Amino acid sequence: MKIRKAQLKDAEAIAHVHVSSWQSTYQHVIEEEYIQSLNVENRITLWETVLTKQINGQTVLLAETEQGEIVGFISGGKERTKRYGYDGEIYAIYLLDQYQGKGYGTQLFKSFVENMKEEGYESILVWVLTQNPYKRFYEKFGATPVEAEEVTIGKGTYQETAYGWKRMDVLEEQLNKMAM
Repeated sequence: MKIRKAQLKDAEAIAHVHVSSWQSTYQHVIEEEYIQSLNVENRITLWETVLTKQINGQTVLLAETEQGEIVGFISGGKERTKRYGYDGEIYAIYLLDQYQGKGYGTQLFKSFVENMKEEGYESILVWVLTQNPYKRFYEKFGATPVEAEEVTIGKGTYQETAYGWKRMDVLEEQLNKMAM
């Protein structure tokens, strides 16, 4: 596995991972009509914009197989709400189903935390749909619930929970232990 920074040419592969992961992760959480409406073409436009403009100092890292296939990504930058006392935020992290549970997510997360720390971030927040079964990923690294609020996705309203790490160095230690 290789972790690297995303480039504009990666937008289509990122869009594929994004849509595929949403459809598998949220198929029993979010209304079916919305899940089926997701398409790669719309996400390509989104990711081309993200990779071109880098709003909020956004960083996008990719997980690739040895054959160069992009199988996951993580994206984040400045914490957007400025309400909770965190300076960094994970905006998205997704892996294709067949690469979950094999260490790709941990390595991607670890590289992202190292990158954020190098950029001077001291704390980090992530919003997760409360019904998302993969929230355990954050909990196993010591994330603590910060806040919960309602979010509208498609025609549905769902609860989202913010998890946070007040000290990036403590998170980095935890990730180093788990990555061994």
